[in-house]
Amino acid sequence: MHIKKLDHSALIVTDLDRAGWFYGEVLGLQEVPRPRNFTFRGRWFRGLGFEFHLILKDDTTATSGFGADGSGARLGLAHHLALEVDDLAATITHLRAHGVEVFAGPMPRGDGVIQMYVFDPDQNFIELFAWDPDSPLPIEERPAIN
Repeated sequence: MHIKKLDHSALIVTDLDRAGWFYGEVLGLQEVPRPRNFTFRGRWFRGLGFEFHLILKDDTTATSGFGADGSGARLGLAHHLALEVDDLAATITHLRAHGVEVFAGPMPRGDGVIQMYVFDPDQNFIELFAWDPDSPLPIEERPAIN
């Protein structure tokens, strides 16, 4: 079996407008149409080679995020979405201008990447990372980001 790429990830959200603001306005993803035959509420956003599908919590039995206090993320390894950015300092400035605070980091991951974490409005854990320009690892030896 060979997996070619991640096509999309679905997230459970409690407020489609608030989540749409985060993924559209803050992260700058393009909203795209959903199939007309879907009977549940949601919104779709597209980035370069991937999509996030937002599903309204009221229309599913699944839960969102890590709980109101984010305790799941604080306990160690946690599920998350990872997005590569060009410039972490500029990303932090942009996030703060939108009232989004960095939960953890920036910190070196140990393989030439600097990473940080934020929560979306529904406590979904989002990793934002960039390659450290001072990394001693040559580009061809850097591990693939999954």
